[in-house]
Amino acid sequence: MPYVDGFVLPVPKKNLPAYRRMAQKAGKIWREHGALEFRECVGDDLDTKTGAPFPRVIKTKPGETVMFSYIVFKSRAHRDRVNAKVMKDPRIAGMCDPKAIPFDCSRMLYGGFKVLVEA
Repeated sequence: MPYVDGFVLPVPKKNLPAYRRMAQKAGKIWREHGALEFRECVGDDLDTKTGAPFPRVIKTKPGETVMFSYIVFKSRAHRDRVNAKVMKDPRIAGMCDPKAIPFDCSRMLYGGFKVLVEA
């Protein structure tokens, strides 16, 4: 079964163009190194009455929105190999300057997930 790395993070709406540019570059790098899919999704319908809304859980500040992002791999072993290559890629290192990142890394949620159901 496939394996997924998932991310949820707050991004100031004014930084969305910079975030998009960074994500497009990162997606290209992950795909070059073997990721099957790379998706970055910006919050649209976040005022839900069901469950705990993302903005409340991630504690968005005024002017922020939520990104829901994921990368799909063949397996966890494949994910580990791909991510090792990505982390060694100098293009990624160039994007990791804390002063240049268009979001607050300390508030990012991240995890690796086994796919339970594929429909």
